[in-house]
Amino acid sequence: MTTTPLGILDLVPISTGSTAARAIRNSTDLAQRAEQLGYARFWFAEHHLNPGVAGTSPAVLLALVAGATSSIRLGSGAVQMGHRTALSVVEDFGLLDAVHPGRFDLGLGRSGGAPRAPRQVTDKTPVVDGKTANGLVIPPPFDFRPLLGSPRFLLQKQLLAQPGAHPQDYDELVGDVLALIEGTYTSAEGEPGHVIPGEGADLQLWVLGSSGGESAEVAGERGLRFGANYHVAPSSVLEAVDAYRAAFKPSTGVSGLDRPYVTVSADVVVAPQEEQARELAAGYGAWVRSIRTAEGAIQFPTPEEAAQHVWSDADRALVQDRLDTQFVGTPGQVADQLERLRDATGADELLITTITHDHADRVRSYELLAQEWQRR
Repeated sequence: MTTTPLGILDLVPISTGSTAARAIRNSTDLAQRAEQLGYARFWFAEHHLNPGVAGTSPAVLLALVAGATSSIRLGSGAVQMGHRTALSVVEDFGLLDAVHPGRFDLGLGRSGGAPRAPRQVTDKTPVVDGKTANGLVIPPPFDFRPLLGSPRFLLQKQLLAQPGAHPQDYDELVGDVLALIEGTYTSAEGEPGHVIPGEGADLQLWVLGSSGGESAEVAGERGLRFGANYHVAPSSVLEAVDAYRAAFKPSTGVSGLDRPYVTVSADVVVAPQEEQARELAAGYGAWVRSIRTAEGAIQFPTPEEAAQHVWSDADRALVQDRLDTQFVGTPGQVADQLERLRDATGADELLITTITHDHADRVRSYELLAQEWQRR
């Protein structure tokens, strides 16, 4: 039997013909089902200005879902720290922990500022012809620079940030979060800062990242847990986990570890038959395309709506890496691929994201996967 825990990363997707209110109710229902099925964690991502994603505020969503569940760990995957202060985040999660103590994971994402140049990692996981030794697909890198320079992305930055604000150094920002929780924060002028509630909160801290750059290194250097995003940036997942482990230093502080600890995310759709699973996943390509063309994530289409999309060669090239690394099939087929991902990355946990048009199909996908995983 496998002992690798599975968690869920939820975007609160809005399907065509539905509403944000319905998406939130669906995600609450999914969290309740995940608890019953034995999933270890249920995390909310943070996204903005997307017509098809209602997950804009992890802390608010966590408060709603915490009241509807009792034992599953809940968390952010991740809070975007590029437009937040350490104080605001510790206050938000301190409030959550005060009401539901010991249940929350605080996942921090960089999402802003100039990245640190990645260090050289000498002991890298080998990749031959786009695959690891056990057959995990590692596609060519996707160039995110056009997306980051798009008018929509610039609008998002403008609306999220205070006028004239400059993102704080990420390592310093994470350090401030830790110090405020530990009760050791002192300003440059020597003034202590105490956050109530928040100081002493029983939170598990994670840093999430998509490359071997600053996020991976900060997580390692501070001895925190690390989440690598195969589902967002599959080309750099090995680079990310290798850089984290190379930078790792044991820590005795809040959420500190004596050894590296990694979760790795994956996009998954499971159905009793492979053909059925592929039909349920049919809208994924158009959905990813809408994100990578900076339109903003569209409402998730039905298989019939997806079939009507006219694909150009440029469109296909834009999403091919994500299509090649989405795990779609029967419970056994998908579990096999998840084991390859776990073994190639050395993941301690796996984080599953599933989006289908119909909520019942999404719940069923998680049910089938949990049942199969428990048999291994």
